[in-house]
Amino acid sequence: MPTLEEKILHTESLLSDLLEQSLQSEGPGRVRVAWTGGKDSTVALFIWKMLVEHAGAGPARAISLDTGCKFPEVMAFRDRMAAEWNVDLLIARPEVPLDGYPLAVDPLRCCRELKVEPLKKALRATGATYLVSGIRRDEHPDRAERSEFEPRTDPDHIMVNPLLEWTETDIWAFHARFGLPHCTLYDQGYRSLGCRPCTTLPNGQGGERSGRSREKELIMSALTGLGYF
Repeated sequence: MPTLEEKILHTESLLSDLLEQSLQSEGPGRVRVAWTGGKDSTVALFIWKMLVEHAGAGPARAISLDTGCKFPEVMAFRDRMAAEWNVDLLIARPEVPLDGYPLAVDPLRCCRELKVEPLKKALRATGATYLVSGIRRDEHPDRAERSEFEPRTDPDHIMVNPLLEWTETDIWAFHARFGLPHCTLYDQGYRSLGCRPCTTLPNGQGGERSGRSREKELIMSALTGLGYF
């Protein structure tokens, strides 16, 4: 099992190569971080931010999905950190009206309309050819076989997953080492943050995502196939 230090070095190397490649071709503006405001994607954003700023190629650019039913604490944290870190942030919102929308009734439809379609629109709007995620293998069985580089279509881009081998403990150890801020909901006991209708405090006997909707968890593979991260 690699140490945290080895995982950090691997992630930095992977993203450094991506930065070098982007500088030689289309420029780092074509790379966006999929930033949820959660603990994992904040680590991915921080490492990318440090690399692009060191190269004089900043600011870091990110896409954040605002479904309209996210926790206000997450959105407030995201907006505060975007300002403090000088992140070029595009906030993607759904086009469907939420007044009377059947939230979480059909998880696949809900996630497709409130997350997948806005994400695809944001990728087109930014012209991003790379999207950096904060997903990890141990979060969910359907992420266990994910690859670090995943070509995708509609629109054409490559999903980059530099934290796949990290664990939840690694993430928090990194936060502590570098003094990274985090959303206050984690201090209340939440371990994984999604939309409010599909997120509760985790079961004390369950895993990291035990507070997430069971119905949503069962369609993770289908969501990935539709273009979600």
